[in-house]
Amino acid sequence: MAFDRSASRRGRSQPRPDAPVAGGRITAIESQTHDPERVNVFLDGAFAFGLGAMLAVDEGLRIGDEVTAGRALELRAKDEVGKATTAALALLARRPRSRREVADRLKQKGYGAGAIEAALEKLEGWRYVDDAEFARFWVENREAHKPRGKRLLEQELRFKGVDRELVRETIAAAELDEAAAATDLARAKLRSYAGLDPAVARRRLGSFLARRGYGFDVVKPVLDRVLGEAENEVGDLP
Repeated sequence: MAFDRSASRRGRSQPRPDAPVAGGRITAIESQTHDPERVNVFLDGAFAFGLGAMLAVDEGLRIGDEVTAGRALELRAKDEVGKATTAALALLARRPRSRREVADRLKQKGYGAGAIEAALEKLEGWRYVDDAEFARFWVENREAHKPRGKRLLEQELRFKGVDRELVRETIAAAELDEAAAATDLARAKLRSYAGLDPAVARRRLGSFLARRGYGFDVVKPVLDRVLGEAENEVGDLP
């Protein structure tokens, strides 16, 4: 199928995928001026709707073909799925995302529920969206760059829509050493409390670790150890 590139139209507004469009005979299929990957379809001499160029090829659209109103609606629905899928891939190129994150972002961009669900099914089939893989990525990334306790990790993943049981399985499989991570954080943070009363430093350090998601069973022994080390260092000074 050849597109007319010399007579591309500008400023064509795309009707909503569910808006009614009368059928008719295809009189022109023209490449869009600002997006060569899309075409404008004209029925009986009037602009009807835009489509992805590959979709138009896959659907075998040709000048002279009759397009019923139902067929036009079907084509536009397929086009919305294609655009939603492309938008989702752009999001996923930046970092992995949970299924709900992708759905929420597509909804914000104005895509309908049907297009979003169809796009997600495609992405899951391609393994671009996989909540199990996303949860593993999230836990590993946090452990490597921004350590936090299991409690906060679970809250973060649940906030992103990952199933509670999957979250717990992922965190358990990661075998996180909360005590070691909390100890490293506490030692680094304690430097900013230099000169404070020991009781104040202990309270602030405990609050800091709690905000990072560590429970009392981890925080107390870490505080005892780190603050004890600090006292011993001061005691060793001449």
